[in-house]
Amino acid sequence: MQVGRPSITARAAAALRAAHQQLEGGRVFQDPLALRILGTDTDDPVVEAAFRPEREGVRLTVAARARFAEDAVATAVERGVRQAVVLGAGLDTFGCRNPHMSAGLRVFEVDHPATQEWKRHRLAESGIAVPPSLTFAPVDFERSGPADGLGAAGFDPGRPAFFLWLGVVPYLTRAAVFDTLGFIAELPAGSGVVFDYGEPSESLPPEQRAAHEARAAWAAEAREPFLSHFTPQELLTALSDLGFSATEDIRYSDLAARYTDGPGPDTDEVSPNLSARVVRTWRAAVR
Repeated sequence: MQVGRPSITARAAAALRAAHQQLEGGRVFQDPLALRILGTDTDDPVVEAAFRPEREGVRLTVAARARFAEDAVATAVERGVRQAVVLGAGLDTFGCRNPHMSAGLRVFEVDHPATQEWKRHRLAESGIAVPPSLTFAPVDFERSGPADGLGAAGFDPGRPAFFLWLGVVPYLTRAAVFDTLGFIAELPAGSGVVFDYGEPSESLPPEQRAAHEARAAWAAEAREPFLSHFTPQELLTALSDLGFSATEDIRYSDLAARYTDGPGPDTDEVSPNLSARVVRTWRAAVR
C-alpha cells in the first residue's frame, strides 16, 4: 500500500463501481458519487482497465457485492440499528450518500489515518459534501483494533451496529480478522457484518487454482499480499463460536447471478474471483 492514498485494490474497486455506472447504467448498483470521487485519474492503468468492455463480468460482480452489503444495512435499519461502520472504507461513498439519514443512521468510516486524510482531500476536490451523519475514525488494523478509534469518534458500544467490511479481510492477518470479528461479537444483539474472504488455493479445483494463484501473485507484486484464507466450514464454525447466527455465505459468481440474468460474461478476467466469497451474519440474541 502506498502511504497517503488508497491501496491499488481499493482504487480498482472504486474504478469498477464507477465504470458500472457509466457502461451498464448502474443496473445492479446505483452510486451517483462513484465517478465524481474517482476523479480524473484516466492515466491510471487500474482505472483504464476497469472500463474495458471485456471486464463487464468483474464490474457486475463488484456492483453485486456492494448491493448485497447495502441491502444488509437497509435490513439492519429496519430492525432498529442506527449505527453503521465502514471498515477499510477506501473510496466507498456510502457514508456520503447515506440513504437512511432521515431514519437517524449514523455512519462511521474506519481507515488508515493517512488514507483517510487523502480521501477527505479528494472529497473536497470533487465537491462531495460530508453530511453531519458521517464521522471519520482513523485506525491502523494491524496495530490496533477498531474499538479505540471508534470510541474516540463517538461510536456507542452499548447500541447495536452494522459493519461493512469489503475488500479488506484477505489482506489482514488471521489475528487481525478475528480480533475485529470478536469486537463486533461483543456488541448488543442485532449487530451484524458483511465481509468477503478468499478460500485457500488447495481447496479449489485445478482450473480455479491457477487463476487464484495468478491473482495472489499480482497482489503480492503490488505489495498487497494475501495474508489470510478460510474454508467456508472453518469460518462458519468460528462465527458460530463467537455468537453469530443466521449466517449466509455465497460465492462471488452466485452473488452476481442474484442481481442479473446470469453471472456475466465468462471470461478469463472473471475467473480470479471464483475463489472469493461474501458473508452476511448477525449477532445472536443469546450468547
